Amino acid sequence: MPEQIDATTAAEEIAALVQELSLADKAYHGEDAPFISDAEYDAKKRRLAQLEALFPDLAVAESPTATVGLAPDSRFAKAEHRLPMLSLENAFDDADVEAFVQRVRNFLSLSANAPIEVTAEPKIDGLSLSLRYEHGDLVLAATRGDGSVGENVTANARTISDIPQRLQGEDIPEIVEIRGEVYMSHEDFERLNASDSGRTFANPRNAAAGSLRQLDPAVTAARPLRFYAYAWGQLSAPLGATQMQAVARMRSFGFQTNPHMRLCHSVQDLIAVWSGIEQMRATLGYDIDGVVYKVNDLGYQARMGMRSTTPRWAIAHKFPAERAWTRLEAIDIQVGRTGALSPVARLHPVTVGGVVVSNATLHNEDYIAGLGADGTEIRGGKDIRVGDWVEVYRAGDVIPKVADIDLSKRDPAALRYEFPHTCPECGSVAVREEGDSVRRCTGGLICPAQAVEKLKHFVSRAAFDIDGLGAKVIEELFRDGWIAEPADIFTLEERFGPGQIQQLKNREGWGEKSASSLFNAIARKREIPLARLLFALGIRHLGEVAAADVARHFGSFEALAAAIDRMHPAAEAHRAADLAAEVEREAARQSGRRARIAEARNAALGQHQLPPEAAAAWDDMLSANGIGPVLAMSLAEAFSNAKERAAIDRLTAFLTILPPEARATDSEITGKTLVFTGTLEKMTRAEAKARAEALGAHVAGSVSAKTDLLIAGPGAGSKAKKAADLGIKVIDEDEWLAIAKG
Repeated sequence: MPEQIDATTAAEEIAALVQELSLADKAYHGEDAPFISDAEYDAKKRRLAQLEALFPDLAVAESPTATVGLAPDSRFAKAEHRLPMLSLENAFDDADVEAFVQRVRNFLSLSANAPIEVTAEPKIDGLSLSLRYEHGDLVLAATRGDGSVGENVTANARTISDIPQRLQGEDIPEIVEIRGEVYMSHEDFERLNASDSGRTFANPRNAAAGSLRQLDPAVTAARPLRFYAYAWGQLSAPLGATQMQAVARMRSFGFQTNPHMRLCHSVQDLIAVWSGIEQMRATLGYDIDGVVYKVNDLGYQARMGMRSTTPRWAIAHKFPAERAWTRLEAIDIQVGRTGALSPVARLHPVTVGGVVVSNATLHNEDYIAGLGADGTEIRGGKDIRVGDWVEVYRAGDVIPKVADIDLSKRDPAALRYEFPHTCPECGSVAVREEGDSVRRCTGGLICPAQAVEKLKHFVSRAAFDIDGLGAKVIEELFRDGWIAEPADIFTLEERFGPGQIQQLKNREGWGEKSASSLFNAIARKREIPLARLLFALGIRHLGEVAAADVARHFGSFEALAAAIDRMHPAAEAHRAADLAAEVEREAARQSGRRARIAEARNAALGQHQLPPEAAAAWDDMLSANGIGPVLAMSLAEAFSNAKERAAIDRLTAFLTILPPEARATDSEITGKTLVFTGTLEKMTRAEAKARAEALGAHVAGSVSAKTDLLIAGPGAGSKAKKAADLGIKVIDEDEWLAIAKG
């Protein structure tokens, strides 16, 4: 990502992305009626993945990057996949492809000169389907669904001529699950739309998906569907030793496989195949949106294994998105729940990648001025002005961004944009702290934009998740003065008075049943897990994952609050040190000398005489998995702010806060914190970390009092010594392998 972004802006973008992508998934997978193009969806999902990689604490459990497809339609019988049907990680340029191959080499401990084979084949834009054969006969066809459970469409699949009812050949395994893509050719699609079918489809993918997911198999039979096989699920015997051999075996069974599949031996080979397929894209006769690369050796595939939603040994190299020029009609400022002033470009509507675009992100005031996060020029230093003719680019961003400006079309009278220094919502001063790329409103609780956005976050799905209390209702109740802070939600029924149901049900859109249901839903949320409460508070940098880590580390709200109170002097000292480091960095940049960041930090810290209790509390906080200095200081700031702390205390007075649950697994390392040091000779560090996390352990980068186990290979140094000093158990790689095999 070329520009930097702060955690607050990232949190706001992530929330918007999760909501929009979830709706897009429902429209695409569940209704066969997408409202955004594939290029736009990929761009948004890539942006979300980038933000989650930069700020893992902000990732949420229901993120589209952590899920596959959509839950199966209730109209169909459910079909459980014996092995998950996963999606693919995306690559968008040559550098992404090179990085993928390098990750494969690193994971497998292959040298730069070691040969590695990767297959490349067109990525068909259709509907994924899994076909289960027992003793050679087709017994089940299932859509991908959510990756674990799909829709049983066996009767419909039997009508597709490319799908054999019985596998051909000899020596067929007892169980074979063939996976591939149902699609419709361009020619057949045009004929279907020209026919008197009663429906006009937007594109071949929609037509194929809608045709397969019919309750009446006769309708499916009347549609010209095709099927390409390219993967497999459960097998009673392997299909080959390589991807190429396995695909050839599927072809021998009677399946159609893609004739453009190639075997490559280098990144250059992969890029060449991708370029060739892109050039022939318009002549293939069916829709593709990229090229899929897979490690050819199935033994390597088995070693690399899977992430939660994607295999490590495959990637989809997508074709590029489009650009378009349009006029910038206005720049609006939106205020987020943390006070961030975010500029948004209002554009004359233009079609980009098949979708009409009228908004674009402008990130922050530096971006508008033509400056990057490091103060250097971007776009050749051209600033953005209202009335400019701008180039809009979609790939990789939450909403399109302004990539360039055509100065030849700029009105000579156009004025440089002056970023506001006061909040447009409440009029409070908007300040930009040292080192922060975002200007923020200082109004806090008096700023209606911040207050209402915090309330929306509080009742969101991953937080308190109160049925009937969505964003629209929050806005109405806030506007009418019924809710100003979270605690007010739990006194709402009481404050409506003796005729509370009558008062609420008389509001537009409400009835007696819905009003009663809301009050009951609020009452049910008086008991809440600690992690959900922490996430719901909307503290900067405290995402869903980090909230769970904090909850597990401290065990109770009282323990956490007490620890934050104790460490507050240390947080203030470190904040001062960070400021000193930022001042040093800026002074060095302006003078051209080498920055002495560490010296500036240490000097600032040395000016504070910290109580031993504060220093110990600070170290304990940082020893928790997932908590770094930025999050620790954010927690300290929230709990030390008198108004915020009072609001938190008023809220918790209504709640029963449940301790975190222990992880459900019988592994001996579940819930423990592990550290690896030295050289692992029988398993790469990436494999070891992935295996430890799969068994429910946390993997930390440094040894602390909270470390439970140190795995030390040859060359272990200071970490092994520190572990010995702290009395932490140390094992070698052979002992670790015994645990890892479980």
